[in-house]
Amino acid sequence: MNFDQVHSRLNTSSVKWDKMEALFGVSAKEGGIPLWVADMDFKGPEVVKDALHEAVDRGIWGYTVPSDDYKPAIIDWMAKRHQWKVEPDWILNANGIVHALYGLVQCFTKPGDSVIVQTPVYHKFLSAVTDNGRQLAANPLVKNDGVYEMDFDQLVTLAGPKTTMMILCSPHNPGGRVWSKAELERVAAFCLANDILLICDEIHHDLVYGPNKHTVLGSLSAELEEKIISCTAASKTFNLAGGMTGNVIIRNQRMRDQFSQQQARNGMVLCNMFGPIMSEAAYRGGEEWLDALVPYLMANRDLVDRTLNQIPGVKTMSLQSTYLAWIDLSELGKPFADIVSAVQGDAKLALNLGPAFGAAGADHLRLNFACPRPVLEEALGRLERTLRSLQS
Repeated sequence: MNFDQVHSRLNTSSVKWDKMEALFGVSAKEGGIPLWVADMDFKGPEVVKDALHEAVDRGIWGYTVPSDDYKPAIIDWMAKRHQWKVEPDWILNANGIVHALYGLVQCFTKPGDSVIVQTPVYHKFLSAVTDNGRQLAANPLVKNDGVYEMDFDQLVTLAGPKTTMMILCSPHNPGGRVWSKAELERVAAFCLANDILLICDEIHHDLVYGPNKHTVLGSLSAELEEKIISCTAASKTFNLAGGMTGNVIIRNQRMRDQFSQQQARNGMVLCNMFGPIMSEAAYRGGEEWLDALVPYLMANRDLVDRTLNQIPGVKTMSLQSTYLAWIDLSELGKPFADIVSAVQGDAKLALNLGPAFGAAGADHLRLNFACPRPVLEEALGRLERTLRSLQS
């Protein structure tokens, strides 16, 4: 597992590399480096490649359902890594978690309903609400000692007869926050008291840095587990995003039946052939790879912090999870548009722009550091020089 090895992804239909110029004006052919969309520039576990080769070598790739071993692999992983007991019937397959979120909003809310989302947050949380004609009820997070905290005083003001759902990001993207058990219990109590369905996206739950520990929302109590929906996937854990496979875990049978019917209405009746194969193989044989990855990512995180926090006016959030640095440039003293222009034009770097994560993301950039360290060192050197030049 040589995470330092650089792999060319140009001309491989990679969104991260091959769409960078169209989206950011940064050309990989001219030395541009993509540090945006959340996939990693590392090769995944060998067991996944072996499983894919076996499937390809069969030579017939017809309509497919997950194997009988797919759900047991998920169940065993959740039990071992998260001390969460899941039953096979609770697991529904989805073509990725974004697809699941859109379907959940369609299924459990009505046009005009309000959906609570804590901003800044992954932009698809926002569009899953607004694209479906629902109202976005923002519960902006607040910064305290370098990390995000929930604003419970503001949260309670969002309850009302039209507020029917809350979507929680746990661990948080882009803030990297691992919510405490007490925070999760308080959010859950608010939703239960106000008859608000709580959807929890836990897709980053395996990428947590010690001493922090992720708490699965559904593990808090059987009563709560009956009234929430959890979304998980192997995609972020093992870099399998191209497999377009996620899990919607619903203990409550009535809600599970409702969502199954919604999936059918959306034409989601069969799965991608290769996604479940990749996920099953990773869960069964990828643990050693993951246990080597997390310390590597932690060292990359620390390198980002050391490099950028020494620049006056620049502050990175203290990440407890994910590989997505959240950079606050509000004190740099320059218009955000000028900063973006310099980062893209002079440094030739593509980073996610904070405003896409909601109004609370203003004057921020999100940097994906899940890349070989030599690439990250080059990118950070360019970014530091560019940001310092803006101060002169």
